[in-house]
Amino acid sequence: MSELLAIDGLTKRFGGIAALQDVSLRLGAGSVLALCGANGAGKSTLVRILAGVETPDAGEIRIDGEPVTIASPQDATRLGLNFIHQELNLVPKFTALQNMALGYEGAARRGLLDRRAARRRAKEVVGRLGADFDLDAPVQDLTVSQRWMVSLGRSLMREGARVIAMDEPTASFTEAEAERLFSIISDLTADGVAVLYISHRLDEVLHVSHDVTVLRNGKLVGTFAADEIDRARLTREIVGQEVAELEAIPTSEQPVEARPVVLRARDLAREPRVHGVSLDVHAGEILGVAGLVGAGRTEVARLLFGADAPTSGTMELDGRAYAPRSPYDAIRRGVALVPEERRSEGLLLRESVAFNITLATAKESRRGGGLLSPRRARAIAREMVSRFGIKVASVDQPVGSLSGGNQQKVVVSKYVRAAPKLLILDEPTVGVDVGARGELYAIIRDLAEAGAAVIVISSDFEELAFCERVAVMREGRVTAMVDAAHATKDHLTSLCYSEEVAA
Repeated sequence: MSELLAIDGLTKRFGGIAALQDVSLRLGAGSVLALCGANGAGKSTLVRILAGVETPDAGEIRIDGEPVTIASPQDATRLGLNFIHQELNLVPKFTALQNMALGYEGAARRGLLDRRAARRRAKEVVGRLGADFDLDAPVQDLTVSQRWMVSLGRSLMREGARVIAMDEPTASFTEAEAERLFSIISDLTADGVAVLYISHRLDEVLHVSHDVTVLRNGKLVGTFAADEIDRARLTREIVGQEVAELEAIPTSEQPVEARPVVLRARDLAREPRVHGVSLDVHAGEILGVAGLVGAGRTEVARLLFGADAPTSGTMELDGRAYAPRSPYDAIRRGVALVPEERRSEGLLLRESVAFNITLATAKESRRGGGLLSPRRARAIAREMVSRFGIKVASVDQPVGSLSGGNQQKVVVSKYVRAAPKLLILDEPTVGVDVGARGELYAIIRDLAEAGAAVIVISSDFEELAFCERVAVMREGRVTAMVDAAHATKDHLTSLCYSEEVAA
């Protein structure tokens, strides 16, 4: 296997903080190298350097044995380096075709886009991917997994792609979609393309990669052959210590049914994704919601949060009629949602960490004159940063400069601090490392133990093990309700395909 990409002694500092310290790795043509590490380990910084977004302070990058300088994204593209980021950089109102054609020089004629050539090439790429999205559909109307395929398609539009870096590619994929992606990766590597695979899902890391490189606190821990390391050992290398297995722990000695109902939903519907959903969520309960992509999970969350209005059905909150007119109205009444798309829906990226953390509880941070008190906001933010283990240089730095996992912690902390009656978390651990997940689960449990109702929506069925019950959705309906003892990955997966409907 020929060495395609080599990195030696890569170092990058931001102020007094070393994001990378003397990191080296090798990536061979036709191979898959997984890059693993906790949030803040340096993975994103390394990728941004390869993408020409950041400049290293020291170190050398070689392609085919020749030293290269990557001073811009254009340099990276010219060298055959392609990147699919965890937060997809797509234009929402552009169609899938228009997004895929961005930067595609093969369809340029006299400086203008040759639409026929672009469509012809896009059809070839979509066929290769086996994707099911409409090229003429606006990206904002596609599911998250379809948007990811659009982003992958954009990388494959260009001839001569040599390295493709994939950041959390299966975060919103079903098991079948993930297997399809693994098949695509196999086809790419068979053609000599090298893949840099970044994921916190350790089972799939070991399944898809040839080697695994682990970073911790900006330093190289080591590179391991995937077939010579198991999940437990890999977890220890990432975290630096043993991590307890996730298990279901009731948040109250009372059975769920004996506790007060915080939220009661009956026959909620909104076309085309939600058809007659009924749910009871009790005080102190952590209710999981499982289902395949497109089952209507996120759409139900949006109805509960007032982001969309149901066309029929009713809701009650603490026994009173509940029909939020907007997310602000929902927050005011004690309902909060941590959205799946944190960058576009949960954060103001140019604002500071302190501003984002205090956004949902701004009134508490105001002076008598009605102006926001920066001093109070910083104090609150520092408290939450410490509680959640958020890695920041300062609470005044822009939240957009944090790693994906630390951004997620900021979103969660913002709503946890609001002490909601009902907290809804949609894919809460996407981009969150294995160690930080335990911290996040503990915070959710603490909130439930204090009496709040919690809904956790997740495509990772294994993490639903810490829920007391799991509602299974299929084609816009709740088709089963499973207690913790039976909420195994295999059982939940089988129920997602079952024709049975819950009584």
